[in-house]
Amino acid sequence: MINVLVVEDSPVVREFLVHFLSLDPDITVMATARDGEEALDFVRHRRPDVITMDIHMPKLNGLEATRRIMETNPTPIVIVSGSEDPHEIFTTFDAMDAGALAVLRRPAGVGHPDHEATIRDMLETIKLMSEVKVVRRWPRLRSATPILRPAIREPVSKSVQIRIVIIGASTGGPSAIEAILAALPKNFPVPILIVQHISPGFIGGFVQWLANSSDLPVHVATHGELLLPGHVYVAPDDYQMKVERKGKIALTKDEPEHGLRPSISYLFRAVAEVYGCETVAGLLTGMGRDGAAELLLLREKGAITFAQDKDSSIVHGMPGEAIKLDAAMLVLPLEKIAAALTDLVNADEKKRA
Repeated sequence: MINVLVVEDSPVVREFLVHFLSLDPDITVMATARDGEEALDFVRHRRPDVITMDIHMPKLNGLEATRRIMETNPTPIVIVSGSEDPHEIFTTFDAMDAGALAVLRRPAGVGHPDHEATIRDMLETIKLMSEVKVVRRWPRLRSATPILRPAIREPVSKSVQIRIVIIGASTGGPSAIEAILAALPKNFPVPILIVQHISPGFIGGFVQWLANSSDLPVHVATHGELLLPGHVYVAPDDYQMKVERKGKIALTKDEPEHGLRPSISYLFRAVAEVYGCETVAGLLTGMGRDGAAELLLLREKGAITFAQDKDSSIVHGMPGEAIKLDAAMLVLPLEKIAAALTDLVNADEKKRA
């Protein structure tokens, strides 16, 4: 049985969430809280398996509540948002940076065409997050965090120029991607393509949040867009993303892979065909196995491949699967990935110099 604390200031929404959560035989709503202060008080005395957290609340908002819970009584937290307000979306991703595991759009009401799908997504997410072993988070001071040199699993020698970097991530990915992009130099010489598994409706806000902390231009990818050096392209909702030989992005409505669209596997396979050994590809924290086999394909084609290590991953599913397949040439902690990417893409220029 999964014990859930529902944190929501609206009585109507709170009752709605409690109602449909209680219909699942594997879930018990052990309590509700009307604001962050009530949530903190409850967590001090009881230990829910999962917390659903609203963002905009009186007294103490969802961001501060998430931060304090993760610093004192770490618990899997799922952010549930019903707002399209840009400020609240920014705050939502700040809450993920503070330790929340996932963000979901508030389930649609009865009679809405997406009602059943959004409820099913929330129930599945709560069940998955209940299995994640979270750890205590300390206040983050990025300016004081050095960029360390990478520990490489095996020697890497490249005689060809790197032309593209591709990254796939799922649970825990937003804050991991943000940390990497924030540490890359503004003269990073190649394009970066990213597939991040996230609830529909949040990609635009996610990209704006990334752009706020990165010196690199960050875009939601568009069909036919020409890849530019030092630009970051994030796959949009409900499209598969691939690249074409003319250096352009192509978005398709091809079938989901691993139940996902966009799929990391789809992007990795396309890049393997077009760029092959001129690629650096990596898998970050996340559940499942999307992209693991395709990372091996890239390695077999001569690409440099990496996976985030277990200790720095929120969930070591995807990178762990890649490591089992021997698909990753490098296994790196999160804080070393940006330095590794910078060294690898600049290696050819250094040799010529």
